[in-house]
Amino acid sequence: MSKSIQQPEYTEGDINLSPRRQEWTKQNIGEETTQLLDEDTKYFLRQSLSTPCLNAIRGSKGIYLEDFQGRMIMDFHGNSVHQVGHGHPRVIEAIKKQLDQIPFCPRRYTNQIAVDLAKRLIDLAPDGLNKVLFSPGGTSAIGMALKLARYATNRYKTISMWDSFHGASLDAISIGGEALFRKDIGPLLPGCEHIPPPIQGKCHFNCKDEEHTGCTDYLEYLLSMHGDVAAIIAEPMRWTTVELPPLGYWKRVREICDRHGVLLIFDEIPSALGRTGKMFVCEHFDVVPDILVIGKGLGGGVFPMAAMIAKEELDIVGDRALGHYTHEKSSVGCAAALATIDSILEDGLIEAAINLGNYALARLSEMQTRLPLIHDVRGLGLHIGIELRRDGISANDEADAVLYHSLSRGLSYKVGGGCVLTLCPPMTITQDELDRALKIVEEGIVSVN
Repeated sequence: MSKSIQQPEYTEGDINLSPRRQEWTKQNIGEETTQLLDEDTKYFLRQSLSTPCLNAIRGSKGIYLEDFQGRMIMDFHGNSVHQVGHGHPRVIEAIKKQLDQIPFCPRRYTNQIAVDLAKRLIDLAPDGLNKVLFSPGGTSAIGMALKLARYATNRYKTISMWDSFHGASLDAISIGGEALFRKDIGPLLPGCEHIPPPIQGKCHFNCKDEEHTGCTDYLEYLLSMHGDVAAIIAEPMRWTTVELPPLGYWKRVREICDRHGVLLIFDEIPSALGRTGKMFVCEHFDVVPDILVIGKGLGGGVFPMAAMIAKEELDIVGDRALGHYTHEKSSVGCAAALATIDSILEDGLIEAAINLGNYALARLSEMQTRLPLIHDVRGLGLHIGIELRRDGISANDEADAVLYHSLSRGLSYKVGGGCVLTLCPPMTITQDELDRALKIVEEGIVSVN
């Protein structure tokens, strides 16, 4: 059965069927790449945001992607896996060593490198989070967290945020809030309630205070009405649009959860591991969840790795299966993760994220005073959002134009929410490279301002 492909709405990413994409392709893509892209389209199932592919690469190293035209492209997207850049020597060396020693560890067996990683994560995680399970991806770790919450509370409902993203599997899109993944798919997981997201400076309940008390009062009302809520699951900051909650929001939510016997699950799959200036985002808000889920960059941008880190009192289902994934204790993946953590800590990358992030925000704030199209500049560490608006309206078309202007000059990033340029470079970037990227962004905005 065939179904016509409709023009996608502006969502998380560029419009990959737009006339602007087609024109950019004509001007920038060579014959060899065109043939590969045609093969890709022939053999892979199509889906929004990745079909047709933008380009093809033949190499990646550090902050750069190399395409078949020989262009070096600064990767400020990276699917949020490239905290230590592409192909970090320490990560590659650790992987090669494990391939020679233990290429695969079957279930029912453990290995030293897996135990070492579990201990390292517990040592780094906020106090009280001291039990770990690994999985081959963030979505599967979210699934484990949902199951554990049900076992621990004997309840099944969840409360999560509209416009959030927690993965693309059926259970993950049920708690997620993006229409791109939920629309027209039929019945989802039962019991998944949603509330508006906490966004600093924006309130859905006309709150008169900066802490959005009306929003948290509504949350408490929901928990009073639904006595069978197992967990609240949320991103501590909205990643794809770089939006921070009010400073005291999560403390209030933590208190509400404790009062109602509800678990708090933080999804830090794209955001953990130092990029925001702290190892974990929840540390910015001085709040410890009951379950913390991390992933993406944990495998050093090479090996798919994720982890669920939970409080010890939740270690209660030893007679049942939470994950049992084939590569649960992969010696190769765990070696990559340990090398990644070593690089972040020993190479001073968290301090670099703080300093370079502050530098970039200062430059962009000055840019905002000169360019009316820039409505807002925000971020934590080296994750920065530039929101474009014209006459108070989201400047979606302008953001799309700026993106392709940047791509033509060797800078790749993602557009979130239709109008937010999201800059997410590797933490290994230099100030000179960052300056060059910001200049490209400025030139793009000037071209459509």
